[in-house]
Amino acid sequence: MTRIPVAVYASDPILEAGVTHQLRMRPEVEMLRPSDEQRAEVSLVVVDRLDDASGQLLRRLQRASSVRTGLIIGEFEQDALQTTIECGVAAVLRRRDADQDRLVGMITALVRGEGVLPGDMVGRLLDHVGKLQRSVATAGHTLSTLATREAEVLRLIADGFDTREISVKMSYSERTVKNILQEVTSRLQLRNRAHAVGYAMRHGLI
Repeated sequence: MTRIPVAVYASDPILEAGVTHQLRMRPEVEMLRPSDEQRAEVSLVVVDRLDDASGQLLRRLQRASSVRTGLIIGEFEQDALQTTIECGVAAVLRRRDADQDRLVGMITALVRGEGVLPGDMVGRLLDHVGKLQRSVATAGHTLSTLATREAEVLRLIADGFDTREISVKMSYSERTVKNILQEVTSRLQLRNRAHAVGYAMRHGLI
């Protein structure tokens, strides 16, 4: 049996130790040391609740496109759903349900390209998707209000990149990036870049 390389990221050492201890004895899983995290096929993020720090971690893992990410969470609050979707989290497991078998089941499902959600979260996800679809439908013409490069700039801002980093990634000058943002905010009558990102997300444009 080929063991699945797994990296664990936790908000505190006790959470990390708990998940690592459960998985270390399982033959299906190879637990990686921090120095070997680049070999991971699956990343498990273990937190009490989603906050800014864990959101940034999930976005960083999302940019490592070869890694599938699962979230083990204590309290899954209402606004956490959109963050997990935006960050490409493919599986969610509540900490109280995270025994050995469920953890291994999550990991193997991630490797197979499958998603895992508790039943009540599936309902919330469907409701969330429905709201997005209705929002886009009522927005009407707004689907065509962002050019490709405008949408990409806003996506990168949402991922935490600054103007200089965006200019490098898109091979534009910093002035061009600023002009793109100015054009979006002026045309759509938005206050600033944060307002522009929020507008684009609410209307399904990014």
